[in-house]
Amino acid sequence: MFILVVAILISAGTLAKEFVVGDDSGWTIKFDYQTWATGKEFHVGDKLVFNYPVGAHNVHKVNATGFQDCVAPLDAIPLATGSDVVTLATPGKKWYICGVGKHCEVGGQKLVITVLPKLSASAPAPAPQAVAPTSAANGVVSSVLQMLLAAIVYVVTIMV
Repeated sequence: MFILVVAILISAGTLAKEFVVGDDSGWTIKFDYQTWATGKEFHVGDKLVFNYPVGAHNVHKVNATGFQDCVAPLDAIPLATGSDVVTLATPGKKWYICGVGKHCEVGGQKLVITVLPKLSASAPAPAPQAVAPTSAANGVVSSVLQMLLAAIVYVVTIMV
């Protein structure tokens, strides 16, 4: 039972990924962010972490035109903590630029990614079948209760 509880808790925590933009180079000029993004799959719920020295750079979320022209909206407030975390909330194209000086235009400090729908922890769903609404509702309640029970067993186990 304990192994089942641990497996459930581990799988629930491993769905979302955290991507450090630029890996060890961080968010900086003269780095090819498109090459960095190639081959990576970004999903709803994943996080982008932009690391850079405070004051040296910032992060603006822009649209396609802002990305192409390296221009942030005039009323935009940039992220500027030096360790900015962006949670990918919706699927689709996402564009980010640095708004400091000419870092975007000359330094190439910009990133575009495509965010895919959220990953599911379960196996692909079987072909749809006619199911009574009460069965579906019971299944959801049962799943929630199983997760709650697993969490309780886990907490009790670590307290012993």
